[in-house]
Amino acid sequence: MPNHDIIVVGASAGGVEALRALVAKLPKDLPAAILVVLHVAPDHKSILPRILTGAGPIPAAHAKNGEALEPGRIYVAPPDRHLVVDDGVVRLTRSAPEGGHRPAVDTLFRTAARFHGARVVGVVLSGALDDGTAGLVAVKQRGGVTVVQDPEEALCADMPRNALENLHVDHCLPTAAIAALLDRLSHAKVELHSPIPSLLQQETDIALERRPAGESPPGHPSEFPCPACGGVLNEVHDGHILRFRCRVGHAYGAASLDAEQQDQFEAALWAAMRALEDQAALSDRLAQRARDRGHERTATQFNDRGSAAREHASKLREVLNRAERFVPDVVSAREPAA
Repeated sequence: MPNHDIIVVGASAGGVEALRALVAKLPKDLPAAILVVLHVAPDHKSILPRILTGAGPIPAAHAKNGEALEPGRIYVAPPDRHLVVDDGVVRLTRSAPEGGHRPAVDTLFRTAARFHGARVVGVVLSGALDDGTAGLVAVKQRGGVTVVQDPEEALCADMPRNALENLHVDHCLPTAAIAALLDRLSHAKVELHSPIPSLLQQETDIALERRPAGESPPGHPSEFPCPACGGVLNEVHDGHILRFRCRVGHAYGAASLDAEQQDQFEAALWAAMRALEDQAALSDRLAQRARDRGHERTATQFNDRGSAAREHASKLREVLNRAERFVPDVVSAREPAA
C-alpha cells in the first residue's frame, strides 16, 4: 500500500518565515516529495530554494519541467510558472493566473489531488487572501489530509483562517508540530478509493493546458467581469465555497476577486482625478487666452469650469486618502520577497 508521499505546501505573505521553520524540523530521511508554492512577482528572482536548503536537511531546488517526483526532495515553483503534478511528474505551465497569482497554490493542490488522491497532504501556511482553500477542498475530496498553520502563529493569518472558515480542516497546528505530523503521515499507509470529481478534472485540465478548444469554463455566468481580461466570470460552487472562473482560465476566490475589484476601483478614481486636474489646468490656460483677447465673458466661463474641476478633484483625493488607510496592508502582503 502507498503512503502519504506527496506533500504540497502553499504560502504567501509571511510564508518565508513559516517555510523556514517547517523545513528546519523535518527529518533528512522523510519518505515523501515536498512541493512548494510561494507567491512571488513574475519578474522577481526567487532565492527560496537556497533559503530552504540552508534551513533544513532536505535539499530544495526550483522544479524543472518533466522531472519525476522523488522522496527526500523539495520542489519549489519558479516565478511566473504554475507548479503542477501530472501523474508523478512535475510540470511547469503558463496557464492563466489564479487569484492574480502564477504560481498559485490552488493549481498545485488540485493537480496533486487529482493524480495522487489519498497520498496527498495539503499544507496552507501564512498568507494574504484566500489562495489554498479551494485546493484543500480538492485534497479532502480525494481522501488526502488537510493541514493549516495556526492563525495565531502566522504572520499573515488570512490564508489559514479562510481555509478554517470554509472546510473541516484535519489539523490546525504551529509549524513545529506540522513538521512532526508530516513525518508521521509520511510513514502511514493509505487506501486509494475516492473518485475524481468532474469539476476537479475540468479545472486541472485548464492548469495542465489540456482543455479542449471551445469548451466552456465550469459554472454558470455571473454578473461580474474578469478583472484580468474583461470576459464574463462563471460562478463556481465547490462545496460551501463560492469561486469564479472566466473562459480563458483566470480564477478567483471571493476574497481575491474583492481585492482585484478594489484595485480597479482605486485605479479608476486616480484616473478620474488626473483627468479633472488636466481639465482644470487646460481651463486656466483657455481663460487666460480669452482674457488676453478681451473676451471676459468667455474667460469667466473657463474659470468656472476650472474651479468646478478642481473641487471635484479635491473630493476624489479625500476619498483616496481615506481608502489608503486600509488598502496598503492588503496590497503589500501579496508579493513576498523570496
